[in-house]
Amino acid sequence: MDRKQGIAGNREGLFRKNEDVIFNWPDKIFGAAIMLLSIAIFLIILYPLWFIVIASISNSNLVNQGQVVIWPKDIRFYGFEQIMNDSRIWLGYANTIFYTVAGTVLNLVVTMPAAYALSRSSFKARNGVMLYFVFTMYFSGGLVPLYMTISSLHLISTRWILLILVAVNTYNLIVARTFIQSSIPEDLYEAAVLDGCSHFKYFAKVVLPLSKAVISVLVLYYGVYHWNEYFNALMYNSKAEYAPLQIVLREILLLNQVFSQGVGSVQGGYAQGAMDQVRYAVIIVSTVPILCVYPFVQKYFEKGVMIGAVKG
Repeated sequence: MDRKQGIAGNREGLFRKNEDVIFNWPDKIFGAAIMLLSIAIFLIILYPLWFIVIASISNSNLVNQGQVVIWPKDIRFYGFEQIMNDSRIWLGYANTIFYTVAGTVLNLVVTMPAAYALSRSSFKARNGVMLYFVFTMYFSGGLVPLYMTISSLHLISTRWILLILVAVNTYNLIVARTFIQSSIPEDLYEAAVLDGCSHFKYFAKVVLPLSKAVISVLVLYYGVYHWNEYFNALMYNSKAEYAPLQIVLREILLLNQVFSQGVGSVQGGYAQGAMDQVRYAVIIVSTVPILCVYPFVQKYFEKGVMIGAVKG
């Protein structure tokens, strides 16, 4: 009897194993297909970046002839030498770092208190004020009226316009407001009030320490925005000494400006090819800082998406 039960049990186990194999192989095929598709997309995205790297150190004549595909040829660092000797690049770097640091600090100073105020249920007008902020996401006064307003305030071609004009971003405000509403219990405020804590002290002593996650997200979002910002600088600034790095990059890439040293005097008819090499080198120099920082802060991008996905 025990032998028959053992045989039956083995048959049942074998049947279940075969059943698992039959029903799991579509999932395995689907998983393999997704993996192959992901690898293909990764390579498609990676190759243009790799091509810029190898083109920046290759003979531009060979690049233009299509001979540089995977590996650099006739390696030369003329483009990087020109960048090192051009003061516009370093001035643009200094301006961009200033705008990124000062602008991000100003953004946090404005966004976090506003998010806290709009998260308070005791603030009766919060929905109306929030509607005013959301309205600006879809409608604006237009470029010409905005320019006339900025001009009347005498802020054209000043450093401050590139900071004040983007003092708060509505989407980031919604993210911060949602986080405070969903992550900080109301009981903490009631306990703080019993201890004689005011709104300002509660915000500084309780809300900010508990909001490190969303503050990290906002620093990342605002910092990347300021680093890549060029439209406001293009519209409202005409002074070269205030131009951020992206404007300098735009002048080199789109306006085809010749560097003040070296390019025009290259012998052997290599001037135009050298200019192409300079373009590729400028792209690398302007994007390397963000590319180096991103792997360490990628988790905050994901966290910001999850915070913004919560309805508040």
